[in-house]
Amino acid sequence: MRETEWRNQVQRDGFAEISIVEWSPGLFNDTHTHDFVANIFVISGEMTVKTDKDEMSCGPGESGTLDAGIPHTELVGPEGVSFLIARKPS
Repeated sequence: MRETEWRNQVQRDGFAEISIVEWSPGLFNDTHTHDFVANIFVISGEMTVKTDKDEMSCGPGESGTLDAGIPHTELVGPEGVSFLIARKPS
């Protein structure tokens, strides 16, 4: 998917706030939750999001959604990651 397509899709899906995030190689965010629905689009690098039931790895041009309140961890690949995140109130 291209960034423009992703932006159009998240806007149609009701996501209003979009920001860019850059994380260092190997960064690990321990188990936490968000009070919003998150949809990410990876620009470069790779990251993996794990829940109790699922694991989602995203590389350049890939996207994924995580519902609010879901406990998860985040692990950044060896090259770091740059991604867009769209947030929507739960």
